[in-house]
Amino acid sequence: MDHGGHGTNMELPPFTLGRGLEFTGEPFFLVGCLLALGLYAAAVVRLRGRGDGWPVMRTVAWVLGVLTVGLAMCTGLNEYGMVLFSVHMVQHMVISMLSPILLLLGAPVTLTLRALPSAGRGRKGPRELLVALLHGRLLRVTTHPAFTIPLFIASLYGLYFSPLFDFLMGSTTGHRAMMVHFLLVGLVFFWPIMGVDPGPHRPGHLMRMLELFAGMPFHAFFGIALMMASEPMIATYAHPSPSLRVSALSDQTAAGGIAWAFSEIPSVLVLIALVFQWHNSEQRQARRLDRAADRDGEKELAAYNAYLASLQARGQ
Repeated sequence: MDHGGHGTNMELPPFTLGRGLEFTGEPFFLVGCLLALGLYAAAVVRLRGRGDGWPVMRTVAWVLGVLTVGLAMCTGLNEYGMVLFSVHMVQHMVISMLSPILLLLGAPVTLTLRALPSAGRGRKGPRELLVALLHGRLLRVTTHPAFTIPLFIASLYGLYFSPLFDFLMGSTTGHRAMMVHFLLVGLVFFWPIMGVDPGPHRPGHLMRMLELFAGMPFHAFFGIALMMASEPMIATYAHPSPSLRVSALSDQTAAGGIAWAFSEIPSVLVLIALVFQWHNSEQRQARRLDRAADRDGEKELAAYNAYLASLQARGQ
């Protein structure tokens, strides 16, 4: 269905969860989702064929991430999102806060690096270009918190509280571009924080938590601003069709509530992931120290015992 104009001329029945979850198969995102699943599966099959393992939970996370994009964009949510601010906000939050976290937990960059063949000495193939990109200046800048946090905030306030949003909502292409932008901003914001894939910025676990909490309050404030407003703030949703049986203001209040509540979900998800990573890295460190101790033939312990014995001898 093409959303000519501002989408408000679409006569839709009142929103229900059943209508929202009906499969509509938005072609652009459907093709994107199928490609994402196909390429990932091909890479995993390639590793397995070589006798290399790949964690099942990473594959599960990737599939769930792609499915959340499909759920937001290839169902009735996409139709209703053009005419109801609250439904649009569900789409926005899922695609910018939930999908990126799940996709990143799938470690797509690590998988790609392991699946792509090396081009050989002195030659540059896709794998070498990807490694160069990961170590390049562009990614160093675009994944730095000084860039990602302002970008995350600007893509909320700069978009919704300016005429740009209404302009983009005026066409299918604009709407798709906006949703792709939300997904990319989410990926760029959460990538250094999740720290699953290799990248230029890999701060310690504590710094990652601080980065996460630096961005989240702005989402909550944005939601509160929408809930507190006494008049419709977005022209696209200022005059909902009577067939929807909803007022613009109550729809906007619901949208604000969704934005506010949703800012907690990624925080919890990311914190759980970070605690697990932290625990695993501590265990790895302990195992490394144990191995080093075994290798050194308990030299350190023997030296310490000798030191204690010398102290005792001196005391006597």
